[in-house]
Amino acid sequence: MSSLDKALETQLKNLQARAGKSMDELFAVIRKSGLTKFGEIREMLKRDLGMGHGDANTLVHAYTTASAEPSAEAGDVLDPIYTGAKGGLRPIHEKLMAAIAKFGPFEIAPKKTYISLRRKKQFATIGPATNTRVEVGLNMKGVPGTSRLIALPPGGMCQYKINVMQVGEVDAELIAWIRQAYESAG
Repeated sequence: MSSLDKALETQLKNLQARAGKSMDELFAVIRKSGLTKFGEIREMLKRDLGMGHGDANTLVHAYTTASAEPSAEAGDVLDPIYTGAKGGLRPIHEKLMAAIAKFGPFEIAPKKTYISLRRKKQFATIGPATNTRVEVGLNMKGVPGTSRLIALPPGGMCQYKINVMQVGEVDAELIAWIRQAYESAG
């Protein structure tokens, strides 16, 4: 462990002692707030918990770092993505993830409005594109586009997208495309 890591660990221990809460309890306060922007979370911690600027800033950094790790609970990662009117789309996401989990190991990299799924390279993105549909982005080659498997212009984040508006649309065809992208990602 580097001296910088030790200093951060000490700072976080001291922060927990001053707040009178464990790191899990502090993270729960942040999740419960529903806030997603770094500065808004920092100001909420200062206001609601009486933290100083440095402690609040460090805690938000620790929270965002922990939330981005694959070991973070899926529900915690998805909470800010599927809020408000988009909350009804979460069962689609969960059904997709249940099917993808059967493929084998992969990494989940949460972003602000979607999650990225990676092996050696990104094979899929999943997230609500609007209040009425989840968009599945796929990276794979040599697959002809269809009215459902929409080919995207070169140079984008994904080569294909599929719009999913109902849980029933998570079917064998969609899962087969995702598996093909998964296998081509190493």
